[in-house]
Amino acid sequence: MKLRLLLGLALVALLALAVPRAKSNPRPKTPDPKPLVYSPRPANTLTFTKDVAPILFANCASCHRTGEVAPFTLTSYADAAKRAKTIASVVEKRVMPPWKAAPGPAYVDECRLTDDQIGLIKQWTAEGAKEGNPADLPALPKFPDGWRNGEPDLVIEMPEPYTVPAEGRDIYRNFVIPTGFKEDKWLSAVEIHPGNRRVVHHVLVHLDVSGKASELDAKDPGPGYRTGGGVGFPSAGQIGGWAPGNVARRSPDGIGVNVPKNSDIVIQVHYNLNGKAETDRTKIGLYFAKGPVDKRARLFPLASRISIPAGDDNYRVTSSMPVPSDVTLRSVMPHMHLLGREMKVFATLPDGTELPLVHVPEWDFNWQMGYAFKEPVKLPRGSKVTLEARYDNSADNPRNPNSPPKPVRWGEQTTDEMCLAYLNFTVDSESLTQGKTVPSVTDYLRKAGEARRKKQEK
Repeated sequence: MKLRLLLGLALVALLALAVPRAKSNPRPKTPDPKPLVYSPRPANTLTFTKDVAPILFANCASCHRTGEVAPFTLTSYADAAKRAKTIASVVEKRVMPPWKAAPGPAYVDECRLTDDQIGLIKQWTAEGAKEGNPADLPALPKFPDGWRNGEPDLVIEMPEPYTVPAEGRDIYRNFVIPTGFKEDKWLSAVEIHPGNRRVVHHVLVHLDVSGKASELDAKDPGPGYRTGGGVGFPSAGQIGGWAPGNVARRSPDGIGVNVPKNSDIVIQVHYNLNGKAETDRTKIGLYFAKGPVDKRARLFPLASRISIPAGDDNYRVTSSMPVPSDVTLRSVMPHMHLLGREMKVFATLPDGTELPLVHVPEWDFNWQMGYAFKEPVKLPRGSKVTLEARYDNSADNPRNPNSPPKPVRWGEQTTDEMCLAYLNFTVDSESLTQGKTVPSVTDYLRKAGEARRKKQEK
Protein backbone atom coordinates (compact mmCIF):
# COMPACT_ATOMS: atom_id res chain seq x y z
CA MET A 1 0.00 0.00 0.00
CA LYS A 2 3.59 0.39 -0.68
CA LEU A 3 3.22 3.92 -2.02
CA ARG A 4 6.31 5.86 -2.97
CA LEU A 5 7.45 9.44 -2.60
CA LEU A 6 5.42 12.00 -4.50
CA LEU A 7 5.62 15.72 -4.84
CA GLY A 8 9.35 15.69 -4.23
CA LEU A 9 9.66 19.45 -3.92
CA ALA A 10 6.91 19.54 -1.33
CA LEU A 11 8.51 16.76 0.64
CA VAL A 12 11.92 18.44 0.65
CA ALA A 13 10.30 21.62 1.91
CA LEU A 14 8.40 19.75 4.59
CA LEU A 15 11.46 17.91 5.82
CA ALA A 16 13.23 21.25 6.08
CA LEU A 17 10.41 22.51 8.27
CA ALA A 18 9.76 19.40 10.31
CA VAL A 19 11.46 18.84 13.62
CA PRO A 20 11.71 15.04 13.70
CA ARG A 21 12.73 13.23 16.83
CA ALA A 22 14.09 9.72 16.38
CA LYS A 23 14.73 7.74 19.51
CA SER A 24 14.68 4.30 21.01
CA ASN A 25 12.64 3.52 24.09
CA PRO A 26 12.06 0.31 25.98
CA ARG A 27 9.64 -1.72 23.90
CA PRO A 28 6.15 -1.17 25.30
CA LYS A 29 4.47 -4.23 26.71
CA THR A 30 1.57 -5.37 24.56
CA PRO A 31 -1.55 -5.07 26.72
CA ASP A 32 -3.71 -8.11 27.21
CA PRO A 33 -6.75 -8.05 24.91
CA LYS A 34 -9.86 -6.72 26.59
CA PRO A 35 -12.53 -9.37 27.26
CA LEU A 36 -15.49 -9.28 24.92
CA VAL A 37 -18.63 -7.66 26.24
CA TYR A 38 -21.11 -10.30 25.13
CA SER A 39 -24.26 -11.73 26.63
CA PRO A 40 -24.55 -15.34 25.41
CA ARG A 41 -27.71 -16.31 23.57
CA PRO A 42 -29.72 -19.33 24.73
CA ALA A 43 -27.71 -22.49 24.04
CA ASN A 44 -27.99 -24.07 20.57
CA THR A 45 -30.28 -21.40 19.16
CA LEU A 46 -27.83 -19.61 16.85
CA THR A 47 -27.88 -20.44 13.14
CA PHE A 48 -26.03 -19.28 10.06
CA THR A 49 -29.10 -18.21 8.13
CA LYS A 50 -30.68 -16.13 10.92
CA ASP A 51 -27.71 -14.85 12.96
CA VAL A 52 -24.33 -15.22 11.25
CA ALA A 53 -25.11 -14.61 7.56
CA PRO A 54 -26.24 -11.00 8.16
CA ILE A 55 -22.88 -10.24 9.80
CA LEU A 56 -20.78 -11.90 7.10
CA PHE A 57 -22.80 -10.48 4.22
CA ALA A 58 -22.56 -6.93 5.58
CA ASN A 59 -18.90 -6.97 6.64
CA CYS A 60 -17.06 -9.71 4.71
CA ALA A 61 -18.75 -10.54 1.42
CA SER A 62 -17.59 -7.36 -0.34
CA CYS A 63 -14.12 -8.96 -0.53
CA HIS A 64 -15.03 -12.62 0.05
CA ARG A 65 -16.98 -13.16 -3.18
CA THR A 66 -16.23 -14.41 -6.65
CA GLY A 67 -13.79 -12.23 -8.55
CA GLU A 68 -12.66 -10.17 -5.56
CA VAL A 69 -9.38 -9.99 -3.68
CA ALA A 70 -10.09 -12.52 -0.89
CA PRO A 71 -8.84 -16.10 -1.44
CA PHE A 72 -12.22 -17.72 -0.78
CA THR A 73 -15.91 -16.81 -0.78
CA LEU A 74 -18.21 -16.36 2.23
CA THR A 75 -21.51 -16.08 0.45
CA SER A 76 -23.10 -19.40 1.49
CA TYR A 77 -23.48 -21.67 4.50
CA ALA A 78 -21.08 -24.20 2.96
CA ASP A 79 -18.43 -21.47 2.62
CA ALA A 80 -18.73 -20.41 6.25
CA ALA A 81 -19.27 -23.77 7.93
CA LYS A 82 -16.02 -25.35 6.74
CA ARG A 83 -14.06 -22.31 7.96
CA ALA A 84 -16.09 -21.57 11.09
CA LYS A 85 -13.19 -22.03 13.53
CA THR A 86 -10.88 -19.88 11.42
CA ILE A 87 -13.52 -17.17 11.12
CA ALA A 88 -14.11 -17.15 14.88
CA SER A 89 -10.37 -16.90 15.53
CA VAL A 90 -9.61 -14.04 13.14
CA VAL A 91 -12.60 -11.92 14.17
CA GLU A 92 -11.76 -12.38 17.86
CA LYS A 93 -8.19 -11.18 17.17
CA ARG A 94 -9.66 -8.38 15.00
CA VAL A 95 -7.49 -9.47 12.09
CA MET A 96 -10.70 -9.50 10.04
CA PRO A 97 -12.47 -7.51 8.82
CA PRO A 98 -9.23 -5.70 7.94
CA TRP A 99 -10.11 -2.32 9.46
CA LYS A 100 -6.88 -1.07 10.97
CA ALA A 101 -7.78 2.25 12.59
CA ALA A 102 -8.52 2.37 16.29
CA PRO A 103 -11.87 3.87 17.37
CA GLY A 104 -11.78 7.63 16.91
CA PRO A 105 -13.52 9.94 14.44
CA ALA A 106 -16.39 8.45 12.44
CA TYR A 107 -15.05 7.25 9.09
CA VAL A 108 -16.76 6.56 5.77
CA ASP A 109 -17.26 2.83 5.12
CA GLU A 110 -15.97 1.96 8.61
CA CYS A 111 -15.93 -1.82 8.91
CA ARG A 112 -15.49 -3.00 12.48
CA LEU A 113 -17.34 -5.82 14.24
CA THR A 114 -18.87 -5.13 17.63
CA ASP A 115 -18.08 -7.26 20.68
CA ASP A 116 -21.60 -8.67 20.41
CA GLN A 117 -21.09 -9.74 16.79
CA ILE A 118 -17.75 -11.37 17.59
CA GLY A 119 -19.20 -13.19 20.60
CA LEU A 120 -22.13 -14.40 18.53
CA ILE A 121 -19.84 -15.89 15.87
CA LYS A 122 -17.74 -17.59 18.55
CA GLN A 123 -20.80 -19.10 20.22
CA TRP A 124 -22.24 -20.28 16.88
CA THR A 125 -18.93 -21.98 16.06
CA ALA A 126 -18.56 -23.60 19.49
CA GLU A 127 -22.06 -25.04 19.25
CA GLY A 128 -21.45 -26.80 15.95
CA ALA A 129 -22.05 -24.07 13.34
CA LYS A 130 -25.66 -24.98 12.55
CA GLU A 131 -27.22 -23.91 9.25
CA GLY A 132 -30.80 -23.10 10.30
CA ASN A 133 -33.88 -22.52 8.18
CA PRO A 134 -33.00 -21.56 4.57
CA ALA A 135 -36.02 -19.25 4.59
CA ASP A 136 -34.22 -17.05 7.13
CA LEU A 137 -31.26 -16.42 4.83
CA PRO A 138 -31.03 -12.75 3.85
CA ALA A 139 -30.32 -11.70 0.29
CA LEU A 140 -26.73 -10.89 -0.59
CA PRO A 141 -26.08 -7.15 -0.86
CA LYS A 142 -25.90 -5.75 -4.38
CA PHE A 143 -22.23 -5.05 -5.02
CA PRO A 144 -20.91 -2.96 -7.89
CA ASP A 145 -20.03 -5.13 -10.87
CA GLY A 146 -16.56 -4.09 -11.95
CA TRP A 147 -16.15 -0.37 -11.25
CA ARG A 148 -16.88 0.60 -7.65
CA ASN A 149 -18.10 4.07 -8.62
CA GLY A 150 -20.17 2.95 -11.59
CA GLU A 151 -19.19 3.07 -15.23
CA PRO A 152 -16.43 5.67 -15.73
CA ASP A 153 -16.77 8.54 -18.18
CA LEU A 154 -13.44 7.49 -19.67
CA VAL A 155 -11.36 4.33 -19.26
CA ILE A 156 -7.65 4.52 -20.04
CA GLU A 157 -5.07 1.78 -19.80
CA MET A 158 -1.41 1.10 -20.31
CA PRO A 159 -0.72 1.33 -24.09
CA GLU A 160 0.39 -2.31 -24.17
CA PRO A 161 0.93 -5.17 -21.71
CA TYR A 162 4.13 -5.16 -19.67
CA THR A 163 5.94 -8.38 -18.87
CA VAL A 164 7.33 -8.54 -15.35
CA PRO A 165 10.40 -10.79 -15.02
CA ALA A 166 10.43 -13.64 -12.56
CA GLU A 167 13.35 -12.47 -10.44
CA GLY A 168 15.31 -9.36 -9.52
CA ARG A 169 14.76 -6.14 -7.61
CA ASP A 170 11.42 -4.37 -7.40
CA ILE A 171 10.56 -2.47 -10.60
CA TYR A 172 9.08 1.01 -10.92
CA ARG A 173 7.75 1.46 -14.46
CA ASN A 174 6.09 4.58 -15.88
CA PHE A 175 3.52 4.37 -18.66
CA VAL A 176 2.48 7.48 -20.61
CA ILE A 177 -1.07 8.01 -21.89
CA PRO A 178 -1.87 11.24 -23.78
CA THR A 179 -5.29 12.55 -22.74
CA GLY A 180 -5.97 14.37 -25.98
CA PHE A 181 -8.20 16.75 -24.00
CA LYS A 182 -8.90 19.93 -25.98
CA GLU A 183 -9.93 21.75 -22.80
CA ASP A 184 -9.28 21.46 -19.10
CA LYS A 185 -11.23 18.72 -17.35
CA TRP A 186 -12.27 18.38 -13.72
CA LEU A 187 -12.36 14.93 -12.13
CA SER A 188 -14.47 13.81 -9.20
CA ALA A 189 -12.81 10.39 -8.93
CA VAL A 190 -9.98 8.27 -10.33
CA GLU A 191 -10.50 4.53 -9.88
CA ILE A 192 -7.54 2.22 -10.52
CA HIS A 193 -7.88 -1.43 -11.48
CA PRO A 194 -4.55 -3.27 -11.28
CA GLY A 195 -4.20 -5.68 -14.17
CA ASN A 196 -2.34 -8.32 -12.16
CA ARG A 197 -2.55 -8.12 -8.38
CA ARG A 198 0.00 -10.90 -8.01
CA VAL A 199 2.75 -8.46 -8.93
CA VAL A 200 1.24 -4.95 -8.81
CA HIS A 201 2.40 -3.56 -5.50
CA HIS A 202 0.94 -0.08 -5.86
CA VAL A 203 0.02 2.46 -8.52
CA LEU A 204 0.38 6.25 -8.64
CA VAL A 205 -1.17 8.45 -11.32
CA HIS A 206 0.61 11.71 -12.21
CA LEU A 207 0.01 14.54 -14.66
CA ASP A 208 2.66 15.78 -17.09
CA VAL A 209 2.24 19.10 -18.88
CA SER A 210 5.89 19.36 -19.95
CA GLY A 211 6.04 16.54 -22.51
CA LYS A 212 9.10 15.18 -20.69
CA ALA A 213 7.48 11.83 -19.89
CA SER A 214 6.87 11.13 -23.57
CA GLU A 215 10.51 11.94 -24.34
CA LEU A 216 11.67 9.50 -21.65
CA ASP A 217 9.29 6.85 -22.97
CA ALA A 218 10.64 7.23 -26.52
CA LYS A 219 14.22 6.70 -25.33
CA ASP A 220 13.48 3.58 -23.29
CA PRO A 221 12.93 0.34 -25.25
CA GLY A 222 9.87 -1.67 -24.37
CA PRO A 223 6.61 -0.48 -22.85
CA GLY A 224 6.99 2.59 -20.63
CA TYR A 225 10.21 3.86 -19.10
CA ARG A 226 12.20 3.37 -15.93
CA THR A 227 13.75 6.01 -13.66
CA GLY A 228 16.11 5.85 -10.75
CA GLY A 229 13.71 7.78 -8.53
CA GLY A 230 10.50 9.73 -8.92
CA VAL A 231 8.78 9.89 -12.29
CA GLY A 232 11.55 11.70 -14.12
CA PHE A 233 9.69 14.96 -14.76
CA PRO A 234 8.22 17.81 -12.68
CA SER A 235 4.82 16.31 -11.88
CA ALA A 236 1.89 18.68 -12.29
CA GLY A 237 0.17 16.73 -9.53
CA GLN A 238 -0.86 13.29 -8.42
CA ILE A 239 -4.48 12.61 -9.26
CA GLY A 240 -4.87 9.09 -7.92
CA GLY A 241 -3.28 6.09 -6.28
CA TRP A 242 -3.94 2.48 -5.37
CA ALA A 243 -2.54 0.09 -2.79
CA PRO A 244 -4.08 -3.03 -1.19
CA GLY A 245 -7.05 -2.00 0.92
CA ASN A 246 -7.37 1.43 -0.67
CA VAL A 247 -10.62 2.32 -2.44
CA ALA A 248 -11.55 5.22 -4.70
CA ARG A 249 -14.38 7.53 -3.68
CA ARG A 250 -16.09 10.35 -5.53
CA SER A 251 -15.40 13.86 -4.29
CA PRO A 252 -18.36 15.82 -2.92
CA ASP A 253 -20.13 18.10 -5.36
CA GLY A 254 -18.13 21.26 -6.06
CA ILE A 255 -14.72 19.65 -5.36
CA GLY A 256 -12.46 18.25 -8.05
CA VAL A 257 -9.01 17.62 -9.48
CA ASN A 258 -7.96 19.56 -12.56
CA VAL A 259 -6.50 17.86 -15.63
CA PRO A 260 -5.09 20.51 -18.00
CA LYS A 261 -5.79 20.26 -21.71
CA ASN A 262 -3.19 18.40 -23.81
CA SER A 263 -1.64 16.91 -20.67
CA ASP A 264 -0.33 13.36 -20.40
CA ILE A 265 -1.38 10.94 -17.69
CA VAL A 266 1.55 8.93 -16.37
CA ILE A 267 0.77 5.68 -14.59
CA GLN A 268 3.62 4.64 -12.34
CA VAL A 269 3.42 0.99 -11.28
CA HIS A 270 5.53 -0.62 -8.59
CA TYR A 271 6.01 -4.31 -9.40
CA ASN A 272 6.97 -6.78 -6.70
CA LEU A 273 8.55 -9.83 -8.39
CA ASN A 274 7.26 -13.21 -7.23
CA GLY A 275 9.53 -15.81 -8.87
CA LYS A 276 7.34 -16.23 -11.93
CA ALA A 277 7.14 -14.14 -15.11
CA GLU A 278 3.84 -12.24 -15.13
CA THR A 279 2.00 -9.82 -17.43
CA ASP A 280 0.18 -6.66 -16.39
CA ARG A 281 -2.03 -4.08 -18.11
CA THR A 282 -3.50 -1.78 -15.48
CA LYS A 283 -6.64 0.26 -16.21
CA ILE A 284 -7.88 3.57 -14.82
CA GLY A 285 -11.42 4.92 -14.78
CA LEU A 286 -11.84 8.71 -14.92
CA TYR A 287 -15.03 10.28 -13.57
CA PHE A 288 -15.72 13.85 -14.69
CA ALA A 289 -17.26 16.36 -12.31
CA LYS A 290 -20.93 16.84 -13.19
CA GLY A 291 -21.27 20.44 -12.05
CA PRO A 292 -19.18 23.56 -11.39
CA VAL A 293 -16.04 22.96 -9.32
CA ASP A 294 -15.56 25.60 -6.63
CA LYS A 295 -12.62 24.10 -4.73
CA ARG A 296 -9.56 22.16 -5.76
CA ALA A 297 -8.93 18.84 -4.01
CA ARG A 298 -5.40 18.99 -2.63
CA LEU A 299 -3.05 16.23 -1.53
CA PHE A 300 0.00 16.69 0.65
CA PRO A 301 2.41 14.13 2.16
CA LEU A 302 3.24 14.79 5.79
CA ALA A 303 6.55 12.97 6.24
CA SER A 304 9.42 12.30 8.60
CA ARG A 305 13.06 11.38 8.12
CA ILE A 306 13.93 7.84 9.17
CA SER A 307 17.18 6.00 9.84
CA ILE A 308 16.45 2.83 11.77
CA PRO A 309 19.39 1.09 13.50
CA ALA A 310 19.71 -2.67 13.16
CA GLY A 311 18.12 -4.45 16.11
CA ASP A 312 16.09 -1.46 17.33
CA ASP A 313 12.66 -2.82 18.26
CA ASN A 314 11.08 0.51 19.22
CA TYR A 315 12.35 3.25 16.90
CA ARG A 316 10.12 6.33 17.01
CA VAL A 317 9.83 9.43 14.86
CA THR A 318 7.72 12.57 15.11
CA SER A 319 7.08 15.25 12.49
CA SER A 320 4.76 18.24 12.43
CA MET A 321 3.61 20.81 9.89
CA PRO A 322 1.82 24.14 10.38
CA VAL A 323 -1.53 24.82 8.73
CA PRO A 324 -1.07 28.03 6.71
CA SER A 325 -4.77 28.74 6.01
CA ASP A 326 -8.19 27.69 7.20
CA VAL A 327 -8.62 24.27 5.63
CA THR A 328 -11.07 21.38 5.61
CA LEU A 329 -9.40 18.00 5.98
CA ARG A 330 -11.30 15.18 4.29
CA SER A 331 -9.12 12.10 4.65
CA VAL A 332 -5.78 10.76 5.88
CA MET A 333 -3.85 7.81 4.45
CA PRO A 334 -0.90 6.51 6.52
CA HIS A 335 1.98 4.74 4.81
CA MET A 336 4.93 2.70 6.08
CA HIS A 337 6.68 -0.48 4.92
CA LEU A 338 7.41 -3.81 6.57
CA LEU A 339 9.11 -2.51 9.73
CA GLY A 340 6.23 -0.17 10.57
CA ARG A 341 4.37 -1.04 13.75
CA GLU A 342 2.18 1.94 14.60
CA MET A 343 1.21 5.39 13.30
CA LYS A 344 -0.80 8.16 14.86
CA VAL A 345 -1.81 11.43 13.18
CA PHE A 346 -3.49 14.23 15.10
CA ALA A 347 -4.13 17.97 14.88
CA THR A 348 -3.52 20.61 17.52
CA LEU A 349 -5.75 23.68 17.24
CA PRO A 350 -4.48 27.20 18.03
CA ASP A 351 -6.13 27.05 21.47
CA GLY A 352 -4.26 23.82 22.28
CA THR A 353 -7.17 21.45 21.71
CA GLU A 354 -5.98 18.13 20.29
CA LEU A 355 -8.06 16.39 17.62
CA PRO A 356 -7.37 12.73 16.80
CA LEU A 357 -7.34 12.07 13.06
CA VAL A 358 -6.24 8.46 12.69
CA HIS A 359 -4.41 5.92 14.85
CA VAL A 360 -3.27 2.59 13.40
CA PRO A 361 -2.01 0.65 16.44
CA GLU A 362 -1.03 -2.49 14.49
CA TRP A 363 0.29 -1.49 11.08
CA ASP A 364 -0.28 -4.01 8.29
CA PHE A 365 1.67 -3.44 5.09
CA ASN A 366 -0.88 -5.52 3.18
CA TRP A 367 -3.80 -3.22 4.06
CA GLN A 368 -2.94 0.41 3.38
CA MET A 369 -6.23 2.18 3.77
CA GLY A 370 -7.31 5.75 3.35
CA TYR A 371 -9.54 6.99 6.17
CA ALA A 372 -12.19 9.48 5.01
CA PHE A 373 -14.05 11.38 7.70
CA LYS A 374 -17.85 11.27 7.75
CA GLU A 375 -17.71 14.85 8.99
CA PRO A 376 -14.76 16.70 7.40
CA VAL A 377 -12.40 18.20 9.98
CA LYS A 378 -12.07 21.99 10.12
CA LEU A 379 -8.52 23.15 10.85
CA PRO A 380 -8.11 26.91 11.34
CA ARG A 381 -4.95 28.74 10.38
CA GLY A 382 -2.31 28.31 13.06
CA SER A 383 -3.21 24.70 13.72
CA LYS A 384 -0.56 21.98 13.54
CA VAL A 385 -0.76 18.46 12.15
CA THR A 386 1.55 15.92 13.77
CA LEU A 387 2.60 12.42 12.75
CA GLU A 388 4.04 9.92 15.23
CA ALA A 389 5.30 6.54 14.05
CA ARG A 390 6.99 3.49 15.54
CA TYR A 391 9.15 0.82 13.84
CA ASP A 392 10.55 -2.58 14.81
CA ASN A 393 13.87 -3.50 13.18
CA SER A 394 14.59 -6.42 15.47
CA ALA A 395 15.00 -10.10 14.71
CA ASP A 396 11.77 -10.69 16.64
CA ASN A 397 9.72 -8.87 13.99
CA PRO A 398 8.41 -11.67 11.71
CA ARG A 399 7.96 -9.15 8.88
CA ASN A 400 11.57 -7.96 8.98
CA PRO A 401 12.91 -8.58 5.45
CA ASN A 402 16.51 -8.74 6.66
CA SER A 403 18.03 -11.61 8.65
CA PRO A 404 20.01 -10.62 10.53
CA PRO A 405 18.56 -7.09 10.79
CA LYS A 406 20.48 -4.27 9.11
CA PRO A 407 20.19 -0.46 9.23
CA VAL A 408 17.26 0.77 7.16
CA ARG A 409 16.72 4.22 5.67
CA TRP A 410 14.14 5.91 3.47
CA GLY A 411 13.91 4.28 0.04
CA GLU A 412 11.65 2.98 -2.68
CA GLN A 413 12.30 -0.75 -2.39
CA THR A 414 9.92 -2.77 -0.23
CA THR A 415 12.89 -3.60 1.99
CA ASP A 416 13.53 0.13 2.55
CA GLU A 417 11.22 2.24 4.70
CA MET A 418 8.98 5.27 4.46
CA CYS A 419 7.00 7.43 6.88
CA LEU A 420 4.10 9.32 5.28
CA ALA A 421 0.57 10.43 5.95
CA TYR A 422 -1.21 11.72 2.87
CA LEU A 423 -3.53 14.60 3.76
CA ASN A 424 -6.49 15.28 1.46
CA PHE A 425 -7.99 18.74 2.00
CA THR A 426 -9.52 21.88 0.52
CA VAL A 427 -8.73 25.51 1.35
CA ASP A 428 -11.76 27.31 2.79
CA SER A 429 -11.05 30.70 1.21
CA GLU A 430 -10.77 29.31 -2.31
CA SER A 431 -13.76 29.84 -4.60
CA LEU A 432 -12.95 29.06 -8.21
CA THR A 433 -16.46 29.97 -9.34
CA GLN A 434 -15.85 33.48 -7.97
CA GLY A 435 -12.31 33.71 -9.28
CA LYS A 436 -10.71 33.29 -5.85
CA THR A 437 -7.63 31.05 -6.01
CA VAL A 438 -5.05 30.43 -3.29
CA PRO A 439 -1.40 29.31 -3.39
CA SER A 440 -0.59 25.68 -2.82
CA VAL A 441 0.71 24.41 0.50
CA THR A 442 3.80 23.37 -1.45
CA ASP A 443 4.63 27.01 -2.18
CA TYR A 444 4.07 27.95 1.45
CA LEU A 445 6.29 25.19 2.80
CA ARG A 446 9.01 25.83 0.25
CA LYS A 447 9.17 29.50 1.27
CA ALA A 448 9.06 28.63 4.95
CA GLY A 449 11.80 26.05 4.48
CA GLU A 450 13.98 28.56 2.66
CA ALA A 451 13.45 31.12 5.42
CA ARG A 452 14.42 28.58 8.04
CA ARG A 453 17.56 27.55 6.19
CA LYS A 454 18.64 31.18 5.81
CA LYS A 455 18.09 31.72 9.52
CA GLN A 456 20.22 28.69 10.36
CA GLU A 457 23.01 29.88 8.06
CA LYS A 458 23.32 33.21 9.91
